[in-house]
Amino acid sequence: MNEKENIQENHDRFPWKLVIGFVLSIVLTLLTLWVAFRSGFQDKMVLSLMLLLAFLQAGMQLVLFMHVREGEGTVQVSNMVHAFFTAIIIVAGSVWVMSFGMHNH
Repeated sequence: MNEKENIQENHDRFPWKLVIGFVLSIVLTLLTLWVAFRSGFQDKMVLSLMLLLAFLQAGMQLVLFMHVREGEGTVQVSNMVHAFFTAIIIVAGSVWVMSFGMHNH
């Protein structure tokens, strides 16, 4: 089978992986909301569960939606490192602004 036929065959099939990934994303999001608002767990347990669910969802989305397994290895690794540091900068900057931004008022 040549490459064009393989692409056509993959294009004609229903995207079950994407549908399952979408449903799992919704379920993980709703589960996180339940843990945060309705579970009654202690704060440390809530934070731990939310972080665990966030990492599970991020990993699932990287594999199913961002196609992290495809492409050249060095390009994927550099993109992941860049995204990781961008996320760290955004989170750290947000925490910094929220923690120290109101002292002058």
